[in-house]
Amino acid sequence: MSIPSAAADPISALREGDAGQTDAALEILSRVFGYDSFRGDQAAIIEQVAGGGDAVVLMPTGGGKSLCYQIPALLREGTGIVISPLIALMSDQVAALEAVGIRAAFLNSTLDLHEARAVEQQLLAGELDLLYMAPERLVLPRTQDLLRRARLALFAIDEAHCVSQWGHDFRPDYMGLSVLADAFPEVPRIALTATATEATHRELTERLRLQGAKHFVSSFDRPNIQYRIVPKASPREQLLRLITSEHEGDSGIVYCLSRKSVEQTAEALVARGIPALPYHAGLDAAVRQDHQERFLRAEGLIIVATIAFGMGIDKPDVRFVAHLDLPKSIEGYYQETGRAGRDGQPSTAWMAYGLGDVVNQRRFIDAGEGDEQFKRNARSHLDAMLALCETVSCRRAQLLRYFGQDMGEESCGNCDTCLSPPETWDATVASQKLLSALIRLERERDQRFGSGQVIDVLLGRENERSAQSRHQELSVWGIGTELTEKQWRTTIRQLLARGIIEAEGEYGVLVPGAHAGPVLRGEATVELAVDRAPARSTRSRSARSGGGARAAEGLGIAERDRFEALREWRTSVAKEKQIPPYMVFSDATLVGIVEARPTTVAQLGEVSGVGAKKLAEYGEDVLAVLPAASTD
Repeated sequence: MSIPSAAADPISALREGDAGQTDAALEILSRVFGYDSFRGDQAAIIEQVAGGGDAVVLMPTGGGKSLCYQIPALLREGTGIVISPLIALMSDQVAALEAVGIRAAFLNSTLDLHEARAVEQQLLAGELDLLYMAPERLVLPRTQDLLRRARLALFAIDEAHCVSQWGHDFRPDYMGLSVLADAFPEVPRIALTATATEATHRELTERLRLQGAKHFVSSFDRPNIQYRIVPKASPREQLLRLITSEHEGDSGIVYCLSRKSVEQTAEALVARGIPALPYHAGLDAAVRQDHQERFLRAEGLIIVATIAFGMGIDKPDVRFVAHLDLPKSIEGYYQETGRAGRDGQPSTAWMAYGLGDVVNQRRFIDAGEGDEQFKRNARSHLDAMLALCETVSCRRAQLLRYFGQDMGEESCGNCDTCLSPPETWDATVASQKLLSALIRLERERDQRFGSGQVIDVLLGRENERSAQSRHQELSVWGIGTELTEKQWRTTIRQLLARGIIEAEGEYGVLVPGAHAGPVLRGEATVELAVDRAPARSTRSRSARSGGGARAAEGLGIAERDRFEALREWRTSVAKEKQIPPYMVFSDATLVGIVEARPTTVAQLGEVSGVGAKKLAEYGEDVLAVLPAASTD
């Protein structure tokens, strides 16, 4: 093991029994990774896998999943094999491990034959602690033969939800990983994911043949993320206001549904002086890779992307994730928003959502490929996503309930519906008028329309289609003038989400939905939310000289000066080493250094996130920066 010599004793302590193994794990946690204690189920998971047992781990992004296989791989004899779909990120994952003194490598299609052979020789010689590879490589007979000739510590199956055939991120190659149960029966396996409903949990357990594994399910709550969903007006202008008023200089991710929207949004941000890059499948592969690497290495850069971007992104200081279009599922939304605030610092998950999102998503499902079962599954995912958008109760509670977890009756205090509870109104009569208009148009004129023409009929507004079809003669003409056009659009959007009306076909024509009958008969009341002005964050904004100020908000003026000096030093080191700044030290660690005000290397080593290798490599430089930045 290529960790500091002081960590050698814990490895031999493994053979002393459970107490020795626990002490060894804690020693590695402290000496290698620079942390004093485990969080949540980490210690129990490590004990299970280090002892040779299998595990299924459901833990939120930023919860420390990687330590759950990295430490057992260091404790056990041999090399830990990490199976990941993220070829584009393996180089950075390996660099992060090497930065703390762990011997790591990857085998994927980016290596030429000579480089791949060199890695294979390292594996066979026992010179690697961790080896990353993609699932399609692992299932090859040649790869399995190579692994049989090596000494293996464990198999870690990352992003294990990808094996779920009906999930949001299915990867067919993951189906072949069940072979590990027979091919390597003595090697412990750990499957990890941050995104799994109870159904996905059962499916991945069955498909990976982990029925005998011990299961660890942590809370999916990310309390540092503030969830906010606003009515869509001019989404790019709304995004600009979010960035300039709350996240100027911060790193962030903006998700759009189409490549065209990605390009236009990135251009709009750049035109306003905000550094941004596009990322989508239509770009050349080399350009995509360059944009991803620049995002990981730069501070204060925004990436505008389709959902193809971000899985496995380990950038801890992403301060906001914004959606300009509705995600297809809560799983996708949770995974995407989870890329914010991995360092535990306050972050924002913001989305602009409107009527067009609902109509477009339903049209995509109806017109898409796949059998009826696939489409039913897609509609179910969308219905759950719409329910989250339209809820008048705590968004965090609804999000957790979807994953089978209950946070009780208390409000979270950190989502828009808790910070500014929405006003509701009795929309029963308005709903009946809308349904009556849809029924009259079809029965008396054999016509179906999208929302625009239906609203014109309700408001009694004449247009060419109304004149041609004599809509003025209908009994429903002009019966909805108590609401404005904007209010009718809000009403239609919410009724679509509840299944009281539905949008059908290529043009999204409106028809009564499955739940329309009781409303028309007066057997059910309809309470809807009033669209409100966009909620503003309750967090204070500190004066900043760039990104990273959110992490330093609690610091005094002199302390913030030291924090900024450390950030400048970190940036120069990262550029010299050609690694992301967070691989030197995270913002949270820099804050810890500023607050501790160490004057010796030993004192610096007590700060969380400062492991032995980083202490030896950077300790003297950090101590030199601190007094130079002092103003008090």
